[in-house]
Formats: sequence, structure tokens, C-alpha cells
Amino acid sequence: MDKAISDSVAAKLRSAFPEGTFTQVDVLGYGDDPDVEPGETAVRAFLDRAGHPAGTWDDDEAVLQAFEKASHQAITALHRDGRLPSVAWIHLIPDAPGRRAPGAVLWGFPSFSLGLRTDVADDALGFASVRTNLGPDDLATVDALITAGIASTRAEVMRWAIGRIRENPAYAQVQERAREISEFKAQF
Repeated sequence: MDKAISDSVAAKLRSAFPEGTFTQVDVLGYGDDPDVEPGETAVRAFLDRAGHPAGTWDDDEAVLQAFEKASHQAITALHRDGRLPSVAWIHLIPDAPGRRAPGAVLWGFPSFSLGLRTDVADDALGFASVRTNLGPDDLATVDALITAGIASTRAEVMRWAIGRIRENPAYAQVQERAREISEFKAQF
């Protein structure tokens, strides 16, 4: 990640909220986090605890609720105004000892994500959102298809791949077999 771009994104995010909201802002590029797609930028921001103790699930929830209450208008403006057009998502984490350390486990406690990715088809009527976890080899395959220009996002790659399956003549046989199994089950 280019330092000038990283610094600019962090400064824009910080400027959207009151001073001291974040203890640390990490701008992530492809390869920094498995959820960052090729060509994307994402942000991991650690929320100042503002007097809330660290230690329990409820303590983290209190930090998130206080942030959301105090920052509702700023969050809405981020979405509405497109202040961070290059940012796909922002992961907000209540700061606590060890969470900012490189390689820290960043799950298993309350956090808040703002999705800013604009994959239009995902919001279209009749589309279903599906989340999956891919292993390193499958993720590398998907990302190679993006890099090659087959699609621009991982969601588009998945739609493209499923479309190729649907075009295969063997898929008609799969559909027929599924219909037969459904009819067989109905007999019981």
C-alpha cells in the first residue's frame, strides 16, 4: 500500500469523526487481509474506549454503542457522500491491549463493519447474498480471475463461475436428477 494513499485515507476517515475517536487507523491493501479484494482498499480502525473499561463482551458492546450513538450522522455521511470512494469496508474494533499488535486475533469479540463496496447487483431485486470462506488455493484462483479481468469483484467471479456451470450440458442432468429425488422424497 502506497504510504501517501494510506495516509490520505486515514486522514479522511479521522476528519469525518471527532478528534480522538480512533486510537489507530490501519489502511489495508490487497494481501494485507484476506477480505481485501484485488484493487481494493479497506480500513481497520480501533475505537478509543472513552472511559469504558476493557475486559468483557459487555464492555466492548458499550464502546460500540457509544460510538454508534455519537457518530450516527458521520456514518450516514460516509455512505451518502462517498467520502472514501476507494474504500470497500471499514472494520471498527474497540481498542484493547494486544488488539493492535501485528498478527493479533481480531474476532471473538464485538466489532462493527461498515460495508462501502458498491457491487450494484448485490442489492438488486431477486439477488441473494451468499457468504463463503475460501481456502488459500481457491482464493488465489478467484483473485487471479479478477486480475485477469474476468470480473471486478469476488462476487462477480462467483456469479461468472456459476453461470459457466449452468451453461454446461451436464447441468441439465443435475437438474433432472434433483427433480427425481424431490419426487421420490415426496412419496414418503
